[in-house]
Amino acid sequence: MTTPVIEKLHHAFPESSIDFLLKYGYQDIFKDHPFIHRVIVWDKTEKKYHHLKELIRVIKERKYDAVINIQRFASSGLITVLSGAKMKIGFNKNPFSLFFTTSVKHSLNSRSRRIHEIERNLKLVEKLTGNNQKFPVRLYPSTHDAAKMSQYKTKAYMTLSPGSLWFTKTFPEKKWVALLDALDKKLNIYLLGSKDDAGLCHRINSQSSHPNCLNLAGSLSFLESASLMKDALMNYTNDSAPMHLASSVNAPVTAIYCSTIPEFGFGPLSEKSVIVQTHKNLTCRPCGIHGLDKCPEGHFDCAYSIKNEQLLTQI
Repeated sequence: MTTPVIEKLHHAFPESSIDFLLKYGYQDIFKDHPFIHRVIVWDKTEKKYHHLKELIRVIKERKYDAVINIQRFASSGLITVLSGAKMKIGFNKNPFSLFFTTSVKHSLNSRSRRIHEIERNLKLVEKLTGNNQKFPVRLYPSTHDAAKMSQYKTKAYMTLSPGSLWFTKTFPEKKWVALLDALDKKLNIYLLGSKDDAGLCHRINSQSSHPNCLNLAGSLSFLESASLMKDALMNYTNDSAPMHLASSVNAPVTAIYCSTIPEFGFGPLSEKSVIVQTHKNLTCRPCGIHGLDKCPEGHFDCAYSIKNEQLLTQI
């Protein structure tokens, strides 16, 4: 969701160095990115605040002209305020926004006004770049990533990414098995996800009767996964990170929305994007903007009421 900001800054200031700060574990997303000079990593796994102190020192030494804070957390606000940058830009909902040189209003969607998250993020750099041009979500898998994935592209295939950090965003396991069983047996099917999703993908594969399914969860990098998604006939995901990976390479995607709704502004952006959600009128949906650890009502009907036919119509 932040990559359009990188694209627009580079377009406006092609000679500038753009550094990107993110937490440890996600840095490979920007490996060999053509517009990022340096990736700075905050390791929160241990000695979190010691590393934060070192991080602020490193950032001050860089003497940035501008620090643009796309998060609304206090920790990122503190980094911004203490950065020593000439311009400190961020959203007004950050606890430290009072000390920014530019504070940009952050608004959630309403019935009368709906914008995508990337549009909110791009507002942060409007004063620097103008607002006359839109930029896409984009990542840059390398030729090495493409070469490594070529072994999986010898025949037509689809991908399924069944995992999510949140229970109420995760399409149920038995529903994924039913979808997998319904897919053309001549196709190769690849199960994608992180190491934490490997067990879920193994169970889905074990319960399925599909003869050509391979569990790749935990064995591919972010960019390798994106490269594989790019040439798939279809990529099935939850409302979660793999949906955005598909968008980043304009890959076809069917996004399954359980407790959340696309109107929040985080939906898929590929040219071929399909959103599947329940047809039932549930007064409890949506129950939260990001998802929950369990269904508050105990029935999880927003997921179980989605029919297999809805998932197969685009094939």
